[in-house]
Amino acid sequence: MARTSAKTTTPSDKETGKAPNTTPSTAAPAPARTGPAHEQIARRAYEIFLARGGQPGNPEHDWHQAERELALGRQ
Repeated sequence: MARTSAKTTTPSDKETGKAPNTTPSTAAPAPARTGPAHEQIARRAYEIFLARGGQPGNPEHDWHQAERELALGRQ
């Protein structure tokens, strides 16, 4: 048995008096990555921890120090 599909028609913009939607896509491009990557910072923070002899310290301080060092290009 053959199936027939009924097409529903909608009035065109001209028929309804509406202006066509001509708004361009406003999707923002992904921002360019600046600064060191998360993995680089984590690795450097761990190196700082090891340089301290593995003694307890402030992991946030280590993280921020690693960010600063990598941003300035020194290790």
